[in-house]
Amino acid sequence: MKTICVLTLCFFPFHFLAAQQTDGRMILNFEQAGRMAVAASPELRQLRAQRALREGAWALSLRAFLPQLGIVISEDDRLSQISADSFTKNYSINLEQLVFDGGRTRTSRKIERAELNLLAGELKQNEAAVTDSAVSMYHKILLSQMFISIREAALVSLNEQRRILAEELALGMVIPLDLVQAEITVREAELELLAMKIQEEELEKQFAELLGLEALPEFSEKIDIYRSAVIPGKDDVRRSALARNPALRRIILAIMQKEAEAKYASRSWIPTIKGMVTYSVSGQHYPLNRQSLLVGLSLSFSSPFLSVSTMGNTGWEFPYDRTARMQGSVSPLPDPVSSMGAKQASLALVFEYENYLIMQQRLERQAVLEVENLHLNEERRMLAVESLKLGAEKYRLSEVLLSLGRITRVELMEQRLEFEKKEMLAAEAAAALLEAERSIERILDIAPGSLNSFFGRVTQ
Repeated sequence: MKTICVLTLCFFPFHFLAAQQTDGRMILNFEQAGRMAVAASPELRQLRAQRALREGAWALSLRAFLPQLGIVISEDDRLSQISADSFTKNYSINLEQLVFDGGRTRTSRKIERAELNLLAGELKQNEAAVTDSAVSMYHKILLSQMFISIREAALVSLNEQRRILAEELALGMVIPLDLVQAEITVREAELELLAMKIQEEELEKQFAELLGLEALPEFSEKIDIYRSAVIPGKDDVRRSALARNPALRRIILAIMQKEAEAKYASRSWIPTIKGMVTYSVSGQHYPLNRQSLLVGLSLSFSSPFLSVSTMGNTGWEFPYDRTARMQGSVSPLPDPVSSMGAKQASLALVFEYENYLIMQQRLERQAVLEVENLHLNEERRMLAVESLKLGAEKYRLSEVLLSLGRITRVELMEQRLEFEKKEMLAAEAAAALLEAERSIERILDIAPGSLNSFFGRVTQ
């Protein structure tokens, strides 16, 4: 009966992790761990703050479409030895409004918007990296806890065998060397267990620091060697990856940015037209008695080989005078080097399209490989479970051989350690299966632990 209890402990060491407290303590799953790690990351907080500032700057850049108001105050004092002194004062209000620029201002805002979208994609990429780090550490802690549980169950059996050996030695049934070997085996197992606990404690400290907590809450997830993976179809994963993969979306955003830049560069030759209104009052003494109102247009054209600027206005100087003014300037070959700007923008756009096609093909191959990897890890888990069952049967037969005097009790202890190795291999296979599922979740940009439910929704 005692042997059956020990085997039960050894064969089912994994289910202790399933227990959950109901006393109000927080329960942590994979998705919550990822969110807490993202919320606790100082680097991500800095990136969010920078993005918020740039978003505010982009919103304020709408000012470019609104009238530009200017106020000018000037005073011109002249002291003359042969004529009357003059003290001219002038106050002007200028209003300037963009009328037409070929859409360059709007395109410039689109470029800035695309840059912000890329920054958001970069932020999400960093969040995904932090989430993956948290989930991976969660897996390591679960595996470490399982190893500790397996070793503790093995020690129960080894200590029992050592106790029986001590009684048999007292009865003269075995030699002292057998008990010494048993003592060494137990001591080595205890030292290894102590090393496992130290390593597991260090992992928990690192995990708590990553989550921004003083102590870890209760874990709701577990590594179950008997859980079969739901393997999605390769075509389903491939289609979902093409539709949801964040790296592919970032390339699409980069294409949008390059398109806006190429469009902006292609419109650089279009002239800019602005309307202007100026009202001013002037005079030598207060109250100022001279008033003028000017209305005009300015046109500027700039290309790599020719720059032209012209301005004309007309107006009134109350109460009797009318004025008109026209002026212009021409500058040949202002910036010939910039003539390559449009070609460079078009070439950059072509490269981004090529990157998109390359990334698309690479993602399709990766999706197929990840599904195959998941299938291989599921087979590995099944083989490990079968090997564990055979190991349990082999250990049971070893107990029979011991009762028949065919093997020694020290050899039985060695068989127990061999069975422990099979338990650990089964645990590692189950943990590798979780990592394989997370790899597919990563390329699909879905929450940790949601692979089965995601493809359940897709199938529906």
